[in-house]
Amino acid sequence: MARIAGVNIPDNKKIEISLSYIYGIGRPLARVILAKAKISDTKRAKELTTDETSRLRAIIEKEYSVEGTLRRVILLNIKRLKDTGSYRGTRHTRNLPLRGQRTKTNSRTRRGNKRVTMGSGKRKVDKK
Repeated sequence: MARIAGVNIPDNKKIEISLSYIYGIGRPLARVILAKAKISDTKRAKELTTDETSRLRAIIEKEYSVEGTLRRVILLNIKRLKDTGSYRGTRHTRNLPLRGQRTKTNSRTRRGNKRVTMGSGKRKVDKK
């Protein structure tokens, strides 16, 4: 297993998909990185030479913020929104959707699967 940006990338997958295991790198960005490093996207991760691996590592570390640094930047951005008291910051604080989605229904991902309708918590009464 090659280790790039602190992540063990899987050997048996194509290098494009293996790079997407790194937080902050998706498939389109992986294609761009492979083109810069002049590596074929049909290669598997186990077929990479040490020179190719070091080229990938150098490109990723020099030009892109990934993994821990990217997570830190995102958390600081969210903290800034909360501190300024913006609308988006208050929505983050309340764990509600940020971008104008409806909240009467369909916000289960953000709010969790708690059903607060009238009949959801009622005990079943035996029929006579």
